[in-house]
Amino acid sequence: MTFSPLRPQARRSFLLSLAAATLLAGCATRPTGVQQLGAPQVNRVAVLVPLTGEDGTVGRSVADAARLALFDTGNKGIELSIYDTEEGGAAAAAGRAIAEGNRLILGPLLAEQVRAVAPVAQRARVPVIAYSNDVSAAANGVFILGIAPGQAVERVVGQAHQSGARRFAALVPNNDYGQRAAQAMFAAAQRLGGQVAGVESYASPEQARAAARRLSGRTFDAVLIADTGRVAQQVAPAVRTGPRILGTELWAASSNLGQSARLRGSWYAAPTDSRWNQFVQRYQARYGRQPMRIATLGYDSVLLTVRAARNWPAGRRFPEAVLREAEGFAGVDGIFRFERSNVAQRAFEVRAVTQRGTTVVSPAPTSFN
Repeated sequence: MTFSPLRPQARRSFLLSLAAATLLAGCATRPTGVQQLGAPQVNRVAVLVPLTGEDGTVGRSVADAARLALFDTGNKGIELSIYDTEEGGAAAAAGRAIAEGNRLILGPLLAEQVRAVAPVAQRARVPVIAYSNDVSAAANGVFILGIAPGQAVERVVGQAHQSGARRFAALVPNNDYGQRAAQAMFAAAQRLGGQVAGVESYASPEQARAAARRLSGRTFDAVLIADTGRVAQQVAPAVRTGPRILGTELWAASSNLGQSARLRGSWYAAPTDSRWNQFVQRYQARYGRQPMRIATLGYDSVLLTVRAARNWPAGRRFPEAVLREAEGFAGVDGIFRFERSNVAQRAFEVRAVTQRGTTVVSPAPTSFN
């Protein structure tokens, strides 16, 4: 990933996206899914998330953030309609959304839901900007906005290599996320001319500690714990002293990593937090509760839609070509752009865990080449 300063026109475009979200308020959106009599023609956009069931809390936080973005920008040319993917499944929700005139779908959350929605949307030529982080779910007309773990792994491994690490190891959960993280570490090490000393997988924190002890007999400079911050805290004491511990973007959801002495000095890559606090304040002021970290995807997807709406005549197909602008887009989680693979490429910062929180080791780039 290479970066360069933004051209003046592109920089203005970034700043407009952020200024609209930060400064504009006071224009309430129409009731969800309701076309008011006599209202001007608008472009309808569907948000597909779980509002009930096991992931209902997550889905509602994302949906609320999407509404907040529309409120903050004061845009009156877009109408959001929220559809519950738990009512008959994601494909059925997409079918209802398209039948009701929505020309763009934001969501759903899970990769299997994205795959179910894809053929429904493709037949209707309705683009999908999904919140999943599974890059394998990308397809023709289907864009992955979620934060792909492979990019965070590549970023932190690159930073470790720049600081002298040459041999890497990894502890990864026995699931799709762990597999993608391990593949990313292999790819990054190979690209940088480093070596992989070993990868151990596990199904529980107890097994992870045993896996860490198995790695202790090998020689490596850095070890990746590709799991949540909570699991990393449980596993870190079993990692022998000396090698630096590395983490992924999942660690950003934990505020007390430094309570584990072995994690102090460890590094992880994640989207910048510079705009997160502002987002939280606006969200809490409107809804009276803390947003979930993933809610930023809902907010940023609507900012992206509002920017695209500048060239989106009401009632026409969504201008999909706008999503491929090389200079990218700005949001709460920093800058991003869609690659040819239809996966969002993101700019990450690298943070070091301290006793009281984190410090930035390497700032997130502010522009793309």
